[in-house]
Amino acid sequence: MKKCTGFLLSIMVMLFWIQPLQAQESNNFKDQFKRHFDYVSRVLSLAKAMPAEKYSWQPEDEVMSVEEVYTHIARYNFYYLENSLGIPAPEDVDVENIESITGKENVVQMLERSIEHVKEAIKEMPISKLKEETQMYGNTVNGQAVLMQLITHKSEHVGQSIAYARMNGIVPPWSE
Repeated sequence: MKKCTGFLLSIMVMLFWIQPLQAQESNNFKDQFKRHFDYVSRVLSLAKAMPAEKYSWQPEDEVMSVEEVYTHIARYNFYYLENSLGIPAPEDVDVENIESITGKENVVQMLERSIEHVKEAIKEMPISKLKEETQMYGNTVNGQAVLMQLITHKSEHVGQSIAYARMNGIVPPWSE
């Protein structure tokens, strides 16, 4: 009987110890996500530094223009949260038509709104949402995978934006 009681007590202690570790792990993920997201959000300073007359520039036909890259980033900042995590965009944001926005002022404003939307959503997101299964591109993934895809996608287009800027003689503000 003593062995059984000791064994059950050991299991209970482990369960009480593991649960806080899992919550801590999820909080660490949110903190790491925020750091990475903030890092790639420097694209906003590049969007602001790019002259308005260069927003329609594209390296060649059939390739996204400067403003299309920025609106594409903005769209998917909203899209991943809404379609895979069920976190809707603000009512006045038409996610499906963001990529048709033109003009530096409008594009910068939408990019900034999308960045703030993600930051606020992550801050408010319950830890349990990170572990929940969801669908993304026909695959079953958890919330963490969705957020990792958001950073991967954004990073890819930040690199593209840097190349576009340099091709137009613009030095990214963080490089000066």
